[in-house]
Amino acid sequence: MATEHVDVLIVGAGLSGVGAACHLVRDLPETSFAILEARAAIGGTWDLFKYPGIRSDSDMHTLGYRFRPWPEDRVLADGPSIKRYVEETAAEYGVDEQIRFGHKVVSADWDSTEARWTVTYENDGKQGRITAGFLWNCSGYYSYDEPHRPAFPGEERFQGQVIHPQLWPEDLDYAGKKVVVIGSGATAITLVPSMAGTAGHVTMIQRTPTYVLSVPGKVPTDSALKKVLPDDLVAYAARWRNVGLQAALYQASKRQPELVKRGIRATQKMQLPKDYDLDPHFAPPYNPWDQRLCVVPDGDLFRAIKRGDASIETGRIETFTETGIRLKDGTEIEADIIVTATGLTLLAFGGASMKIDGEDLKLGERISYKGLMLDGVPNFAFVIGYSNASWTLKADLVSEYVIRLLKKMQKDGTRVVTPVKPDGVEPRPIMELGSGYIRRAAGNFPSQGDRGSWKSPANYFRDLVVLRHRPITDRALEFTS
Repeated sequence: MATEHVDVLIVGAGLSGVGAACHLVRDLPETSFAILEARAAIGGTWDLFKYPGIRSDSDMHTLGYRFRPWPEDRVLADGPSIKRYVEETAAEYGVDEQIRFGHKVVSADWDSTEARWTVTYENDGKQGRITAGFLWNCSGYYSYDEPHRPAFPGEERFQGQVIHPQLWPEDLDYAGKKVVVIGSGATAITLVPSMAGTAGHVTMIQRTPTYVLSVPGKVPTDSALKKVLPDDLVAYAARWRNVGLQAALYQASKRQPELVKRGIRATQKMQLPKDYDLDPHFAPPYNPWDQRLCVVPDGDLFRAIKRGDASIETGRIETFTETGIRLKDGTEIEADIIVTATGLTLLAFGGASMKIDGEDLKLGERISYKGLMLDGVPNFAFVIGYSNASWTLKADLVSEYVIRLLKKMQKDGTRVVTPVKPDGVEPRPIMELGSGYIRRAAGNFPSQGDRGSWKSPANYFRDLVVLRHRPITDRALEFTS
């Protein structure tokens, strides 16, 4: 039986994959495509996580698609609402009909003689194949199956439940119970106020504090403007306002870190009890945006602490005990449930193996071109969103660039495009944050370069010019027919 062939094969049906497919439908309607999704539903991250309070940690006017603005007033949205938004977008553009659920990509092999990819997938315990002229990976950058879960001394002694947020049991009853959340990232800072009030008490144990900034749940001016202006116009203005605010805060953090520190501490002090000591619980030993800054809607974390429903302990864990956790300074924290919000396991391109003409492709040895293609890899694009701004800002720009690239190839009659790295380009980490989960996986991901089209700084305004407006033709791109 002949292997099915499509012009473009998209891997992943989350925010990035659905967005990529919608761009194809909008701008290249005659192009055949399919989407392979390992899970059983649309949504990616927003279908996977089920823990209490799951929400965006970027504002929705920039996390939403440029071509279909976020329709609600909330600045940060809950997971089910974001999943519904992605589903509705897919249905509106008809791309939901092109998704093959339960299709996990295990390998992708490029054949230069045929100028096509052969992608092998697993579905229902069986393997299948599909070929494509262009392969577009939108599978994100972490493992959906294996979260990062360090072992803690004495775990076997603990008499309660130990849970990782990525594997949250839907029937968990924590009402009235003492809950400990280990971690200080976005997941922990979401869980604590969401569980507080229902749980008897929630304690967040952190080894290293994080910068936490409160943002308004809604922007009153946006709601007022919608009464006199079209919704799309208000959303467009809000998107650009928030892009500007994100960029300004990031640049200020890099150029005037002490000033930003003081500003963050001042807002925190206003929202916490008068006698609350910010040190050490809200005093990170690094500068803002050296690691990702966490935002909380309407100061919900601070309100939970102020009510007495939640508290923070800063220190290293010595051991689990039968009834909870003991820190190295001797502090004992009782718990019925311990939540290990210890982060993600990063996984490049969904863990699929890749070959070029039978030779294994070692991702750690490749350098990215404009942050979306790889040197020496033909007809391939990928999406890794911004770490200092909304993921979808980059995903949308990647989609626009790939569409322009495909249009040029159709117009010129070329079948293959390959970035070719010149001599002298030095590798740099593709994600520049110092977070532990990024450092652990750096060697398994491609790098960015130190110059020109090979350098991809996390800067939306630069990418806006480079990916949306500059000509596709570039000395680094080799087109063949």
